[in-house]
Amino acid sequence: MNRTLKRAAVACLAMFALLMVNVNIIQAVRAENLQSDARNRRNFFERYAIERGRITAGGKVIAQSVDTGNKEFRFVRKYPDAKLYAHVTGFFSPESADAIESTENKLLDGSSADLLLRRSIDLFTGEPTRGANVDLTINPKAQKAAYDALRQSGKRGALVALDPKTGGILAMVSLPTYDPTELSGTDKGKVFSRYDELAKAKDQPLLNRTIGQTYAPGSTFKVVTTAAYLEDDSSRGPDTTVEAPQRLPLPNTNISLPNYGGAACGSGQVTLVYALEKSCNTPFGSIGMELGYDKMKEQTEKFGMGEPIAVPMPVAKSDFGPKEDQAAVAMASIGQRSNRMTPLQMAMIAAGIANDGTVMKPYLVNKITDSKGDELDAADPKELTTAVSSETAGKLRDMMVSVVSNGTANLAQVPGVQVAGKTGTAETSDGKPPHAWFISFAPAEDPKVALAVIVESGAASVGAEATGGHTAAPIAKAVLEAVLNK
Repeated sequence: MNRTLKRAAVACLAMFALLMVNVNIIQAVRAENLQSDARNRRNFFERYAIERGRITAGGKVIAQSVDTGNKEFRFVRKYPDAKLYAHVTGFFSPESADAIESTENKLLDGSSADLLLRRSIDLFTGEPTRGANVDLTINPKAQKAAYDALRQSGKRGALVALDPKTGGILAMVSLPTYDPTELSGTDKGKVFSRYDELAKAKDQPLLNRTIGQTYAPGSTFKVVTTAAYLEDDSSRGPDTTVEAPQRLPLPNTNISLPNYGGAACGSGQVTLVYALEKSCNTPFGSIGMELGYDKMKEQTEKFGMGEPIAVPMPVAKSDFGPKEDQAAVAMASIGQRSNRMTPLQMAMIAAGIANDGTVMKPYLVNKITDSKGDELDAADPKELTTAVSSETAGKLRDMMVSVVSNGTANLAQVPGVQVAGKTGTAETSDGKPPHAWFISFAPAEDPKVALAVIVESGAASVGAEATGGHTAAPIAKAVLEAVLNK
């Protein structure tokens, strides 16, 4: 009898031990996987049980949670001006999120360790848990101006504007856009079906072209080539004479680099400022070969290329291209070949010149406050790189002002304001019309805004540089006026 009891006791102890092991495995080892498992209905309902914090910009609410009164789906996300801010706010779907809704998720849903004190106070007072509010650097007037101007072009494109002195992002618009409300509902079937439609769409409305896509920058990159040339010898300036042949022979090839349409650039020898005003190809291709790949690559890195950047969304890597031969350097130095830039990177180049040669780290989050409005964190602007000396920045500024006053970018002129800029037209390899670019900052003497705009396939087949000015520059002008005319 005792032996039977002992065996039963041992069996019970063994089962109890196995039960404890299983419980610990579930709670400690598998907890995270179980929590994120799409089949976990409790997790699904919990996403809608907490009032997520607001996302605001310039005092304007651009994302907020609304109480539905439904016990299962208590709070749902709403986006006033949804399409205008889609690539900034992102969406909050039944199983995922995007953009700020994703990167700041733990703050927005109240689970961040930074909100421990707030949660403790709410628990003591019996108040429901609420997420923190995220305030962005976006200027609503600039955002609206960029959106409206890009839409009028009827093309795909992007614009990003920065405060050159801080790096704060004032506008971030990508077209085509989408309605994040459609992806933030509670019906998985409808949400997932709509997401699949958008993801498969040929024009890629979910893509944030300002930071997620790279393009050949075309002639806007000539300001970087000019920067490298001026930094290489401080005695050089806007009036330095440079060779400007009608065609530039490319070493070890049987081809030559022409100016647009094979036109002459002045008399064959022109000043550096004239070459930039008229956006001649041959002087800058020649300068690139004279400096060599290593110096050109180094200058791009001084403008921030190669640095891992998150705003807080991750930014695609811009690249001058691999080291090949001198012919490739010539092409890359005029913004073609393997030279690939995001619109944000080109805006950073303009901002670096505007800010006396210092490139600030770009950022989108201005401050974080708890549900009671108490500030938890605030932006702390940081220097990213020193691109050029203050002296070189001044020379570049004067030349870019001349491009707007006397060159290809006259449609970017703002009455009573001195505007600096550079047009660009980037050829594509798919046979489509070239992309139209423009980078700019203003006021030139005390810059408040720097930007880059691209209109995909926005350049006409005739007068490519002029259409960079005709298509992209007016879009930039609208944003400059929105920021400066308060």
